[in-house]
Amino acid sequence: MSEQTDPGEPFGPHSRQHTTPVMIGKVQVGGSAPVVVQSMTNTDTANVASTTKQVAELWRAGSELVRVTVNTAEAAAALPRIVDKLAMMGIEVPIIGDFHYNGHTLLANEPACAEALAKYRINPGNVGFGKKKDTQFAQLIEFAVRYDKPVRIGANWGSLDQALATQLMDENHLRAQPWDAGRVLREALIRSALDSAHRAVELGLPAERIILSAKVSGVQELIAVYRELARRSDFALHLGLTEAGIGSKGIVASSAALSVLLQEGIGDTIRISLTPEPGASRTQEVIVAQELLQTMGLRAFTPMVTACPGCGRTTSEFFQELAGTVQEHVRARMPEWKIQYPGAENMTLAVMGCIVNGPGESRHANIGISLPGTGEAPSAPVFEDGQKTVTLRGEGIAQEFLGIIDAYVARRYAARAD
Repeated sequence: MSEQTDPGEPFGPHSRQHTTPVMIGKVQVGGSAPVVVQSMTNTDTANVASTTKQVAELWRAGSELVRVTVNTAEAAAALPRIVDKLAMMGIEVPIIGDFHYNGHTLLANEPACAEALAKYRINPGNVGFGKKKDTQFAQLIEFAVRYDKPVRIGANWGSLDQALATQLMDENHLRAQPWDAGRVLREALIRSALDSAHRAVELGLPAERIILSAKVSGVQELIAVYRELARRSDFALHLGLTEAGIGSKGIVASSAALSVLLQEGIGDTIRISLTPEPGASRTQEVIVAQELLQTMGLRAFTPMVTACPGCGRTTSEFFQELAGTVQEHVRARMPEWKIQYPGAENMTLAVMGCIVNGPGESRHANIGISLPGTGEAPSAPVFEDGQKTVTLRGEGIAQEFLGIIDAYVARRYAARAD
């Protein structure tokens, strides 16, 4: 059993740790590629219409990989039809099959599913039990080799390989200075992923077809596990808390854990596993993942809006409404801008509520507006690239400001378009 060591100096956000690149369809994960955003459906995969619809929604929101549950014969049979329907819609997002317990049987019985999927996800903690474990794991790897598919070997805190955990606990009792139980379980999780990956290579799956994950639900545990995974292997790594939680808790926990690892150059693809509010869109987790990467300076997806938090000087709610309107507007326009005006995703915007920081923040942005606070003149100067260009007044400020943004994008980024 390998001892844990200090991970050394952080890599920093623009000096990523080297990992073996993996191609999933046309998407590269690892190597020199930017960190990839992915998500997962929560529909019954056997329901072709609802699953296709949700995959399309996640893709439009920016999910570059989408994972679906493959747990029944009906779900496996539906996969080729889902992929075909997406292709007819012009959506070529790679679809990942999530297998637990019976993946070897489903792939054997539904070869069209094995072919249609862009990647398989295998959990070494429940791929099989007892004498069947090694056989069923080997069968899954053999399918990946046969169909030339990459595999994520995803160990999970909630379904840890109990035989391995028991073995490591027994070994720990023999240590002169035993580890605490938490460290032993972290080691079991790491070993489960690494040992399975090395076994897959022995079975003929190239290292450039393997991605690893070792998910837990605690922030500090996740950081410790992935630092050690990164130290001990060159496999591409998928990051994410296994159950981040609902609402702000899930967002904060995921951001706290992943930002530390990403800052150290660890992680090649991420998922923010949020529990959605009843009836809420699944796409929120995609937006959170994008915003995390963008605020860290790792990628750009859509213009970022700096907005005033409000204070006693900003008695009007108009600046809050305008900030929301601007954010919704640029996100809605981004699919079009991405094609017509490449580079627009790097644009910065500011919506400020009074004279204290308003003009200064507005000058720092590509486009900014400083709205009047309490007792200020009812006018709103607009700044473009640090220069005041116009002052807006009256009831139509919001629409005029959106028009200024659209005109700026067309003027500034048109030259970059093909």
